[in-house]
Amino acid sequence: MIRMNVVMLFAFLLMVALEVRAAGMPLVESAAIPLPGNATRLDYASIDPVTHRLFIAHLGDSAVIVVDTAHDKVIADIAGIGHVHGVLAVPALGRIYASATATDEIAVIDENSLKVVARIPGGFYPDGMAYAPKQNKLYVSDEHGETETVIDLRRNQRIATIRLDSEVGNSQYDPVSGHVFMNAQTSGKLIEIDPATDRIIARHPLPGCDAPHGLLIDSGDRLVFVACQDNSRLLVLNQQSMAVSHVFTIGQDPDVLALDPGVHRLYVAGEDGIVAMFDLSGGMKKIWQGFLGDNAHVVAVDPQTHEVYFPLKNVGGKPVLEIMK
Repeated sequence: MIRMNVVMLFAFLLMVALEVRAAGMPLVESAAIPLPGNATRLDYASIDPVTHRLFIAHLGDSAVIVVDTAHDKVIADIAGIGHVHGVLAVPALGRIYASATATDEIAVIDENSLKVVARIPGGFYPDGMAYAPKQNKLYVSDEHGETETVIDLRRNQRIATIRLDSEVGNSQYDPVSGHVFMNAQTSGKLIEIDPATDRIIARHPLPGCDAPHGLLIDSGDRLVFVACQDNSRLLVLNQQSMAVSHVFTIGQDPDVLALDPGVHRLYVAGEDGIVAMFDLSGGMKKIWQGFLGDNAHVVAVDPQTHEVYFPLKNVGGKPVLEIMK
């Protein structure tokens, strides 16, 4: 009975904390789920809307947390992925790819068994990843190695290493052009690669952007969003001209971006806990910016339910997944 009362009190305090932090936010609270493990750093998250599963990189615990989003509960905690940074669900293959910087490899997780079925060399300090479906290749940003590792997913083998001559941020695939883009952090450029040849075909300038890291492509609206880590800006590029169309000031150390295409809404999460929200319908405007929680630098969106997920490192001494819609 005492244990049950403690659990209920913890859940109540989470709800209260969520309501206070979200005051004025154009989202409503749905749930707050305690996550397994310690109050250590959480990194990228990726959702599979087909199986209703959210995969969260628990970097500090070297594990990937799996959440059943249909029932708002944790169903697995996959250990043994050293300092996991990036995580990418590929529903077409029934696989999840996780970048482990402690061992410089990519762990391949089977989505049915939720077991690691392969490990692939992933360059030096592998971070963000992008999947090119036509070529069935995975592109891995080797942040400190200044390269992009290319993996053949048919054989789970590294097949190329592309020299970028810059530390690298996140990588993204654009289904319209069929190309892969990545942020060159130290050179301040957006690099474009053709997966058919694995060659760099363009280096697009990012004027006024210091240390571009976060990256997201809105293929429907033909826009590119770049989060500038060192000067707290969001750059918006027109993908047809690759010219900067908008510049916004956002919270410090912006990191992960997420898009809900159905409602034309963009989310930008930062290391200082500041989240910015943008309405993309009929132009682009910032509709909210505020503090969500300490280290609230990760965000993911379910495009079917429009639920928004914020994994938080420490709420009352435990990691917590806050869910809003």
